[in-house]
Amino acid sequence: MVARTVIISAGGIGKRMGARIPKQFLNLNNRPVLFHTIEKFAQFDPEIQIIVVLPANQIDYWKALCSKNNFLIEHAIVKGGKERFFSVKNGLALAKGKVIGVHDAVRPLVSEAVIANCFATALEKGAAIPVFDINESIREINSNGSIAVNRNNYKLVQTPQCFQNEILKSAYALEFSEQFTDDASVVEKNGTTIHLIEGNEANIKITRPIDLRMAETLISDE
Repeated sequence: MVARTVIISAGGIGKRMGARIPKQFLNLNNRPVLFHTIEKFAQFDPEIQIIVVLPANQIDYWKALCSKNNFLIEHAIVKGGKERFFSVKNGLALAKGKVIGVHDAVRPLVSEAVIANCFATALEKGAAIPVFDINESIREINSNGSIAVNRNNYKLVQTPQCFQNEILKSAYALEFSEQFTDDASVVEKNGTTIHLIEGNEANIKITRPIDLRMAETLISDE
């Protein structure tokens, strides 16, 4: 068994990006976003097992993109499912790591410190996810409209989300539920406590044009 695996999960075309190609293939600093994301994990651990999960209709495009740009970091390619849950489950079929991380393909600015801390905490405690403070005021929608809530009781959740191999695979044996919004929600449903670690502010998820512009600025500062 290898020490670590990361499953990098990618989705379809992001409608909010206003682009005709999937957001993980958009150029960031003149290179596809997904190149940057994979490189972060390869730089952290050159021996890490990398599994990229893509919609079936994107796999040939991705292979051509890698060939055209001479992108040589070793990784397995797995066909995704209808929901993120099934995409991760497909990736788990190949996962050999003692600790498995699951990461969004469009989070190319995760720091090495966060990756290291998340894997180390999961190895020790079973399950770990990076989170970040909410700085804005927030309101909860209810039947009467909305009500202010204490933002200190909430956190923004990031990836990678890391778990011991047996814990994650056991959780993904559950039946799919609409309540599964991320891997931590699946694992928590299966009875495992989720431990929180501090994320990094730059670890944004690129889903809107403004996110890409922010990422371009942030990556130039690295």
